[in-house]
Parts: sequence; structure tokens; C-alpha cells
Amino acid sequence: MERTLIVAVNGSPNPRGNTAALLEAALQACRAEGADTAVIHCQQALRGQRQKFCVACESPCTGKCGQGTRLGEAHALMARADGLLLGSPVYFGTVSAQLKAFWDKTRHLRTARALLNVPGGALAVGASRFGGQETTLRALQDMMLVQGMLVVGDGEREHDCGHLGAAAQRPATADEEGLQRAALLGRRLVEVARVTRSIRVRT
Repeated sequence: MERTLIVAVNGSPNPRGNTAALLEAALQACRAEGADTAVIHCQQALRGQRQKFCVACESPCTGKCGQGTRLGEAHALMARADGLLLGSPVYFGTVSAQLKAFWDKTRHLRTARALLNVPGGALAVGASRFGGQETTLRALQDMMLVQGMLVVGDGEREHDCGHLGAAAQRPATADEEGLQRAALLGRRLVEVARVTRSIRVRT
């Protein structure tokens, strides 16, 4: 059987913080299902960029800003993924600036349809139980939908990863329910990634 690759995108400026912990819980579940995993840290991927924010310098986008850089390597990894996990801390009710800047620079992946029909799951961590996690999850889903991705959410009953995705309260490592739902999301993502393999575009 062809190997399944799940890539996590950590939108937190902290590579070992709460968002990373929640993503790791999901990735552990992916590995338990036999998938290969990798992690992209947005802040690290953007390091060395002369212009960290997309200014739509060309249309259609060719991704020239990422050529020969960490950003280009990260985008190439995403283009190989069978599934993506997008994680972000809640910043004023939405995603972090690091994640948004990173994602804006994926316009060339949209041009190439590289993420078309790739399933994706969303994870968010807030400072409190009701700290803007659901609006952040929706923002993550909207970003995926623009790429033509397949959004994975609630699996019903024993597979309930959360209606919109997995959410946790800081500190994520102490939020047992959040970690459990992240694991469920990881398993769901592997399942959907495998059954949709034939409809993805691979060049």
C-alpha cells in the first residue's frame, strides 16, 4: 500500500508551545494508523524572506519568493501531502499573523491545484475555554476551502473530534478532552486521506 503523508502546519510563533502540543497529539494518532508525518513551523519557514507578507507581486503566482528558501521547501512538502493539519493559537478571535502570512504565500499552490481535494483538519488553542477557538477554526477552514481542500470535521459519536475541528484551552498538555479530540481528528484525517487519494492532482 502506498504510504500516507500527513503534514502539520504550526501557526504559533512558539515551535514547542500549546499549538505544537495539540498538533502532536493528532500526529501521534496519524502514526498509529500507519501514516508518515511531518511538521512545518510557519515562523521558521518565513525566516529569511525579504518580504514576509504577500503583496501579490505577480498573477498567476509562480512562488518565486520561495524558490531556494525554507518557504519553498515547506510548500514543496505541502504539495506532497495526503492530508494537512492546520493549527493556530487564537489571536483576537482568529489565526496568528504567522500562519496568515505563510498561507497567503501559497497562491502558487492554488495555481498548480496542488492542494485540490487534499483533506484538511483544523486545530485551535485559546487562553480560556471560550477564548475564540471556534472562530479561529472557521478561519482555518475558510483558508483551506479557497485552496479547494476537503475539510474534515465532526465524525459523529465515538469519532466526534469537535463540530469544526479540535480545540483546546491553554495549557494544551493539561486539556485531556482537547488532546483526545485532536487524536480523533488525526485518525479521521488519515481515513479520509486514504479514500480520496484517487481524486487528488499530483504532478
